[in-house]
Amino acid sequence: MSPIVPVILSGGSGTRLWPMSTSERPKQMLPLTADQTMLQLTAMRAVGDRFEAPIVVANARHVEMIDAQLAAVGCRPQAVILEPLGRNTAPAIALAALCASDAAAPLLVMPSDHVIHDVDAFHAAIEAARPLVEEGWLVTFGITPDSPETGYGYIKVGEMVADRVHRVDRFVEKPPRDAAEAMLESGDHVWNGGIFLFRADAYLDALARFEPAMLDAVRRSVADGERSGSYTRPAALAFSEAPNQSIDYAVMEKSDQVAVVPVTMGWNDVGSWDALHSISARDDSENAIRGEVIALDSTNCLVRSDGARIAMVGVKDLIVVASGNDILILPRGRSQEVKSLLDAMQNRA
Repeated sequence: MSPIVPVILSGGSGTRLWPMSTSERPKQMLPLTADQTMLQLTAMRAVGDRFEAPIVVANARHVEMIDAQLAAVGCRPQAVILEPLGRNTAPAIALAALCASDAAAPLLVMPSDHVIHDVDAFHAAIEAARPLVEEGWLVTFGITPDSPETGYGYIKVGEMVADRVHRVDRFVEKPPRDAAEAMLESGDHVWNGGIFLFRADAYLDALARFEPAMLDAVRRSVADGERSGSYTRPAALAFSEAPNQSIDYAVMEKSDQVAVVPVTMGWNDVGSWDALHSISARDDSENAIRGEVIALDSTNCLVRSDGARIAMVGVKDLIVVASGNDILILPRGRSQEVKSLLDAMQNRA
C-alpha cells in the first residue's frame, strides 16, 4: 500500500477560546493541552514509515508561525498551501488533493486543533480503513460517544462492509438534547469527528460529480496561483468563486461509497473553555491552572494567564482567562457564549 499523506487543515480562527485564541493567533498555534501546540501535536501523530511528509492547508497570514512551530518538532511539510481566504473544508481539501504528487495517494485529513490521547487506537482505525480506501471509498472516523453532546454532529452507523468498518447510514446535524440522548441510548450513532481518509483522486472524482463548480474554481485558483518551493498561493479571485461548503455537505452526504470506522481514542475538539477544563490536569480542588495564578479556597475553576497575575479567593465554577490586555470571566457551563460576547464587543467598537 502507498504511504499515507497527512493533510493538516489549519485555517480556523478559533475565536471560541478568546482571549488567548484570536484570528491572528488561533487555538491550533497555542500550547493548550501540552507543552507542544495543537498544530505540533497533530503533525506528531502522523509520523513513521506508513506516513509521508504532510500537506498543510493554512491561512496565509499564519505562515511564519506554522514554519517555526513545525520546524521545532522536526516536521518538514512537502507542501504548504496558503489560502487567500477561508471557503470551508471542501475547497481546502480539494487544494490538498490537487497538490498531492500522487493522485492515488491516500490522504489523511486532520483538523489541526483536535486532541487525540490514544494515538495507537487512531492508527489501528486508520489501518482498518485502508483496504476500502484503496478501492475508492471515502472513509470518516466516528468517535464513540460518552455523553448526549449537542455540540457535535452525529453519524448513524450502518451495515458492516469490512472488519471494523461500516457503511454510513446517514449524517445527523447537531441535535437537540432529547435527540442526542436517544442516539446515545440506541448505541448505533457516533460523533462526527471531522477526520477523513480517502485517495486524492477519489475525492476529486466525487467533487466532479457533486460539486463541479467548486472543483473548477479550485483548479483555476491553483493554475493561476503562485508556487515557490514548497509553498503554493492559490489565486484569490478564482478561489473566492468556490462555494463555501463543508466536506460533509459537499460530498460525504451525497456519495454512496462512504464508510465510517467507530473508534474510542480520547478525542476532543477543544471547542470551548469548558471542554478544555474537562480534559486538563487538575489539582486536588479540581482547578485547571496555567500561568501565574494564586487560588485560595477555590474549586472547579479553569484559570489561565499568559502574563498578568491572577489572584482568586473563595470562588468556584469559574473560567478566568487573561491574555494581553483582555480578561474573560464567566461561569463554567457558559463558555459557548464567548461568541456572543465577541459579537457584542464588535458592535460596541
